[in-house]
Amino acid sequence: MNLMKKTLLMLALSSSLTLSGCGYNTLQVKDEAVTAAWSEVQNQYQRRADLVPNLVNVVKGYAAHEEQVLTEVTQARANVAGLKVDQAVLEDPALFQRYQEAQAQMTGALSRLIAVSENYPDLKANQQFRDLQVQLEGTENRIAVARNRYITTVQDFNAYSRQFPQVMTAKVIGMDTKPNFSADQNAQTAPTVSFE
Repeated sequence: MNLMKKTLLMLALSSSLTLSGCGYNTLQVKDEAVTAAWSEVQNQYQRRADLVPNLVNVVKGYAAHEEQVLTEVTQARANVAGLKVDQAVLEDPALFQRYQEAQAQMTGALSRLIAVSENYPDLKANQQFRDLQVQLEGTENRIAVARNRYITTVQDFNAYSRQFPQVMTAKVIGMDTKPNFSADQNAQTAPTVSFE
């Protein structure tokens, strides 16, 4: 082998060894894990949004004069449905925050709807309402689990992508840290519970 071929072979070998330590492939795997975890969060939010019209219709039959609460729930669902949610949400912290606020509004409206049901014993006794309430509670638990998985996955991605030498690779390929969930502003205030 001549000197030129040996030099090229050594250069190719050293480049492949250097690139294998840059973290590019692992960054891609972790980025896909964040996307998958986010998809599961969206899936659970969609499940909740699908339950809301049924719940509202059952409550309407019993609590027709609670129109404001029913309107708030319907409006909150419309706000959530009106937001376009795709990969861009994970890349734009402001869009991510708007989506998070819309979901918090939905959670608050549903809490008020469930609280209204306490005033209607016949509604609380209605099997369809109870079934929907159980499904909604289960969905809220699933949302919490999906959000927790997303938080953990984002933490893993962000920690990895900020380490050297991966931070250099991430900058070169334009891969930024991912936004994470934060508590709703009202999360610091305990809800009022009344057993009258």
